Amino acid sequence: MGDMWSPAEYLSYADERERPFWDLVARVHAPHARHVVDLGCGPGTATARLLGHWPQATVLGIDSSPAMLQQAGARAVPGRLRFELADMALWRPVPGSLDVVLSNAALHWVPGHAELLGQWLAGLRPGGVLAFQVPGNFSAPSHVLLRELVASPRWRSSLSGAGDAPGAYSPAEYHRWLTGLGAVAEVWETTYYHALTGPDPVAHWLQGSALRPYLSLLQPDDAAELLDSYAAAVREAYPPGPDGTTLFPFRRVFVVANVGRAG
Repeated sequence: MGDMWSPAEYLSYADERERPFWDLVARVHAPHARHVVDLGCGPGTATARLLGHWPQATVLGIDSSPAMLQQAGARAVPGRLRFELADMALWRPVPGSLDVVLSNAALHWVPGHAELLGQWLAGLRPGGVLAFQVPGNFSAPSHVLLRELVASPRWRSSLSGAGDAPGAYSPAEYHRWLTGLGAVAEVWETTYYHALTGPDPVAHWLQGSALRPYLSLLQPDDAAELLDSYAAAVREAYPPGPDGTTLFPFRRVFVVANVGRAG
């Protein structure tokens, strides 16, 4: 992905983006975890709070964005919490070295990430847990309208270098793959109805996530034009209510996979 991320824009909806993370962690049964990895840790705000959740653990946050890790680094705790610049697609844990591998809203940026699940499971000790959540709203108007816009004649040539669009698999596919790898998988989905305020809040939300690969390829004037065009498109799909609040439905897919316990 390169360093296309803006921590300030991503954190503009920090509470809403972190809530699925803690809903995921709540379903992870690993009370005595000693070694935890957070894949796609971003600015490290949630990662740092894992020290309180697992007081005996050392935690490693991994991300591919230097800008994100610059902010995360300020939260490092010697001997307990550190951050590392790495590509999730290339990261390989030492077999049997970890208790928990987490990932919050990051794996959909890794094309073909299903092929990596087995290697991440192999990095867990008996009784370890692989837990992640990914967006499940790629067929929602917010994303359909974005794909249509960047494929339009105005933007097609300028944005051809954006690479693969983010994407995730169905709950059933994740369950089938993980059980096929010998894990005990729990899979579910939740739709959050985020109550957003301010002008064009859905466009503002996407400006910190799905729009980033496209905006990063454009000069400032063109980026502003793309953002304005997208805001106009989603304004009709997500109109504000009488009180000015815009409800933004956001479906997410959750997966918790446990590896076999010794004995």
